[in-house]
Amino acid sequence: MMTTAPDTSGHSRWITPGGGVDPGEDHPQAAVRELLEETGQVVADVGPVVRVDDFEVPWDDADHTHGHAEFFVVRLPHFDVVEDGWTDDERVDILESRWWTLAELEATTEPVEPVDLTTLLRNVLAHS
Repeated sequence: MMTTAPDTSGHSRWITPGGGVDPGEDHPQAAVRELLEETGQVVADVGPVVRVDDFEVPWDDADHTHGHAEFFVVRLPHFDVVEDGWTDDERVDILESRWWTLAELEATTEPVEPVDLTTLLRNVLAHS
């Protein structure tokens, strides 16, 4: 499941569900909460961390200059996204949600973040 969101240039890119870590949360707890907020799916926990990214935040209106992202694999049956938990920002930032197969991700010319997501997914699938 991925969503498309605009960047500061006005272009959009496909990203995985996720977001910030609230006070008192660790990254797995934040991933569980963000998955619920952005998709409506309730999960007890997420799997192990499969990727960590530290990066500069280039967004003009950001309140921070550096970011830290942890990626987890959550295996779920197909579902339709429920927008009931979306914040006002998510209603602006999430332009579309859809399921992607690995083959579709490998073939797309649309921007996807992280840019090497297909490599990550192939590695995860090969070791699961």
